[in-house]
Order: sequence, then structure tokens, then C-alpha cells
Amino acid sequence: MTLEAQANSEELIYGYHPVREALRHRPHTLLQVMISVRPGKRRSEIEGLCKRHRISVSSEASAQLHQLVSTSRHNGFVARCQVATIAVQATGDPDLRVLVEDVQDPRNLGALLRVCEGAGVSQVLLRDRGSAPISPVVVKTSAGATEWLDVERVVNSSREIEGLKADGFWVYGSDAAGEPPWEVDLTGKVLLCLGGEERGLRAQTRKICDRLVGLPMRGRVESLNLATAASALLYEAIRQRT
Repeated sequence: MTLEAQANSEELIYGYHPVREALRHRPHTLLQVMISVRPGKRRSEIEGLCKRHRISVSSEASAQLHQLVSTSRHNGFVARCQVATIAVQATGDPDLRVLVEDVQDPRNLGALLRVCEGAGVSQVLLRDRGSAPISPVVVKTSAGATEWLDVERVVNSSREIEGLKADGFWVYGSDAAGEPPWEVDLTGKVLLCLGGEERGLRAQTRKICDRLVGLPMRGRVESLNLATAASALLYEAIRQRT
């Protein structure tokens, strides 16, 4: 994943969960872990993983970590890494995938990726134009899910959808006016398409979906945020597939 560049061949990741998942998934790329928190369960866990993989650990002042990553949201953990060049090995359900368009807020994108990884999605197709990059904020908000989730940036949503349709996938678009997901068959090969915060799915994408699914709102608010809606839709798919 593309993170904050420290040099041409180095990057920084920050936050307890992202650092821990990097230690679990690609410890050979970590050069140093810097910690500012007092002794405790989290510190002991990170130090134990570093010791196991022979990675240098240093104690730093919290202000020093603030300066390194330009934020106070590091939870006391920052790691220097070599830029990851290996592809993520997908571990989720190969027949459950998600396509995302125009999610511009990095925290929304991170929260969505966390839901997708937790629900066992094997791949997220992220429309390149109009979407937030996989930045340190995305990685931090995803709680390290980006270490395990196959995220592929794509140029053309329609082309990807048509290719998956040819491979036997049914394509469902998220739309407030769509059918309730429990009235739709979400078993088999499924691609769920999700739109951004402002306009939802693009008109062309909505047009080529096989069906539209949505969550009926029984309260006074008009809609749910992206990650919450995705969670409800994906876990209905899991319920049907179990």
C-alpha cells in the first residue's frame, strides 16, 4: 500500500493497529519501531513482535512522533518501513467483492476497508479518479485492515463490472431506493458497488448493475454513513451465504 513517504525507499506507518498488522504481515520490511507509550499490554505486544523478528525498537517522546507523522493520532506507535512491493494475498471469500467509487474522505475510506476485511471480502476495486488515495490516514482508520485486504485501483468501473459479469458475477449497486437486501439473493458470485459521500454511485455504474439494494430508513435521518451501510449489506450477504 502507498503510505507516507519518508524517502524513495522508505515510508512511515503509525497507530497501534497498523504497526501491529505490519509486524504480523510483513515484518521483513520494517526497519525500526518507535514507541512513546508507557509499559503496558500494547507496548509489550509490539516489543515482543519486534524481538521475535529482530527489529530495532526505540523509546521516543510523544512530541517527536507528532513531528514525524504530523499528527497526534499515532497512539504512541510509529514504524519506519521499506516501501512494500509485494501483492497482498487475498484471504477472503473469492466470490464476494466490492467496487467503490468517489469516496473522497480518507477516514470514510479507511472505515469502509475495515468493514470489508472484517466481512471477508476478497478484493476491493477502487475507482482511481475521484477517490482518496491509500494514505496513512486511511491505513490508521482501517485499523491495519489494508495489510490484509487486496485493494486494486481501477480506471474504468464499467469495464471492471462487465469483466466480472462475464466471469459469472451478479452485480448489486447500493442505492437508497433499492430493494431490501434480505429480499435479494446474495449467494454465489457477488460484486457489491458502493458510491461516494456526495452523489452515491455514478449513473453509468447504476445503469449496468443487475439490481439495486438499499436499507429502508424507519427513523428521521435520511441515510446511513458509507461504512455503516456497507456493513449492513455485507453482513446480510454473509448471513445468506452461511
